[in-house]
Amino acid sequence: MVRRVIGYPGFGGDAVRAATALRPRAWAWGLAVLLGLAGCAGAQAPTTAEQQAGEAPRTGQTAPASHVSDVAATQIPTPVVSAPAPVVVPPAARQAVQDAYDAVNKRRWAELDRLVPLAAADPVLGLYPRYWALRNRLQDRARPVPDAEVRQFLSDAAGTYLGERIRADWILAATRAGDYAQALQVPAVDDPSSSVRCALLLARHQSGKRARASEVLDIFQPNADCWDLLDQVAADHVLSRKELNGLLRDTLETGKRGNADRMAGVVFDDAAMVQYAALMKNPRKWLESRSQPRSAVDFELMTIALSRLARADDRAEAARAIQERWAGWMPKADLQWVWGQFGLVAALNVDPEAVRWYRQSGFVPMTDYNHAWEVRAELRAAPLDWGRVAAAIRKMSARQADEPVWRYWYGRALAAQGNTEAARQYYESIVDEQGFYGLLAAEELGRTPTLPEQPGPLDPAWVAQARANPGLQRAVALFDLGWRREAVPEWNFALRGMNDPQLRGAAEFAREQHIYDRVVNTSQLTRDVADFSQRFIAPFEGQVAAKARLIDLDPAWVYGLIRQESRFITDARSRVGASGLMQLMPATARHVARKIGMKDFKPSQVNDFDTNTILGTHYLNMVLQDLNGSELLATAGYNAGPGRPKRWRAQLPAPVEGAIFAETIPFTETRLYVKNVLSNAVYYAMLFSGRPDSLKARLGMVSPLSGTRTALP
Repeated sequence: MVRRVIGYPGFGGDAVRAATALRPRAWAWGLAVLLGLAGCAGAQAPTTAEQQAGEAPRTGQTAPASHVSDVAATQIPTPVVSAPAPVVVPPAARQAVQDAYDAVNKRRWAELDRLVPLAAADPVLGLYPRYWALRNRLQDRARPVPDAEVRQFLSDAAGTYLGERIRADWILAATRAGDYAQALQVPAVDDPSSSVRCALLLARHQSGKRARASEVLDIFQPNADCWDLLDQVAADHVLSRKELNGLLRDTLETGKRGNADRMAGVVFDDAAMVQYAALMKNPRKWLESRSQPRSAVDFELMTIALSRLARADDRAEAARAIQERWAGWMPKADLQWVWGQFGLVAALNVDPEAVRWYRQSGFVPMTDYNHAWEVRAELRAAPLDWGRVAAAIRKMSARQADEPVWRYWYGRALAAQGNTEAARQYYESIVDEQGFYGLLAAEELGRTPTLPEQPGPLDPAWVAQARANPGLQRAVALFDLGWRREAVPEWNFALRGMNDPQLRGAAEFAREQHIYDRVVNTSQLTRDVADFSQRFIAPFEGQVAAKARLIDLDPAWVYGLIRQESRFITDARSRVGASGLMQLMPATARHVARKIGMKDFKPSQVNDFDTNTILGTHYLNMVLQDLNGSELLATAGYNAGPGRPKRWRAQLPAPVEGAIFAETIPFTETRLYVKNVLSNAVYYAMLFSGRPDSLKARLGMVSPLSGTRTALP
């Protein structure tokens, strides 16, 4: 019996960290097939990086150029693939691999070293214990870097994911050891992490090629390896006082006190750090004891202290105190940054006063995060001033303003101001986006949302090629062991350089193995085709839809929610204990079971398919009824709890269209969740019915009093 651990960082109601699932039987092609959508076999994947940033993939037919061939799919010859020879894995060797995994988790390094030669006989996963042991030695600062052993490993693991990983580990270890020449000689790592980039820049700087301030600011992230870089370039005066102050302000904005204190230690001397610690403890008390600042350090400390008042419960009173007592002492730009912090904190608390403070911030540079919230604050303002929405978007960097979310809202602002032709061009630029704002842009253009044309059948030879791919085989073996943390990057590494047919073949291979998230993530990398039979699936032969219809729920909405919650993994389990297809918390499951009279319910049944879907659909219906029948509010309530959308709605100064409410949800996870679920629902509705569906109609309007959904013209 094969067991598989499922985990999905960064999506759904919670980040699903681990679950144990029996490999399911081979499901039929799913409800899509029953509805006449032949070929719609596939599965769901975690949100992409762009989805986690607030958007669906840049288009359904686009992938990074580095990941796909430049040759159109129709021009690629079909491969001739011989059936791969069966791989014989000695049971004792595979057991040694599993024992090594346990030893790593328990930090039993001597035991791991003993298991490495035993595991080497595993032709699929035998390199993993050796990698873990070598990585441990590379991370041990008390031991010399084992350069010769690393070179041998790279020779034996050429072209593999582990070879790529060990190069990154080698760069970090060599830099920490001060062997900068060796760090710079390591073969290049594709898509290096910020830690590796920081290490390489430090090595280059220490080798005589001085780092530029722009390079440091571009790659710096608060982590151990980047702190080494920052300490060195600060000591060498690569960064100006203004640039260091900017890094500190940006770090303070994140609310991560440990990182902020570490950054302050780079910016301030010991005497100033005493003052910094005092103002962070009690900014109002510190400010009341101060006289007019005299030095640059005094001004920076006072700016930070004033910004911290934004986090007080009496924010409005604190703002009045600033105006009356301290504003006259402060340079205009510093004071504007303070008002930007007041605007941000207020916006995150859905406080209508946010727009007033943002408007006092002028054009002072802010973080992308803060610029986004200024636009959201303007969208919630009453009356809605589209000119100010447009002005807030123009404050953004060109890169940020080019994101689909802001192109859509800028188009709306242009249209509201009578510039319909320019608005149309903005909508046209994102209408092919497969997601929330692509659907909304199509409706603004007066077009009926439709599904992309389904590509022709995939030649089985491409699937056979995927089955024979050693990297994909390793990933499947890791999934079968439940080691998702290792399996996902192994799978993704194997996809590099694949063309469209190869990616579709790999996605079908993942479907065969019931690794549903890899199906969609893999298929989304195609450039010239958009295969919705892989990207959207409704598995379980219509059983979910049947349960939804029993209580008059829209099956498309239910499927859209499940796609986001669990990716159709029945035994998915979140880090906070939510379980099953519809990710129910234990207390919620018990409550719903009592409400619907499920007298024989036991907590151990929560992962059972029928039990989970019955309880989940009933709970969703309860939330829907509690929130006046609004799918928008109920989706937010399912994720964040029903009380929160009620509070967010109550703080609206006037009714708003649903798209504005969705975009201004203050919880990032819930905001993305709502947009993904509802755009999923539109696609499922079109797949199920074969007819167009309207996202704007699903979103409706949200009132500060009732929150009812009303049809839009």
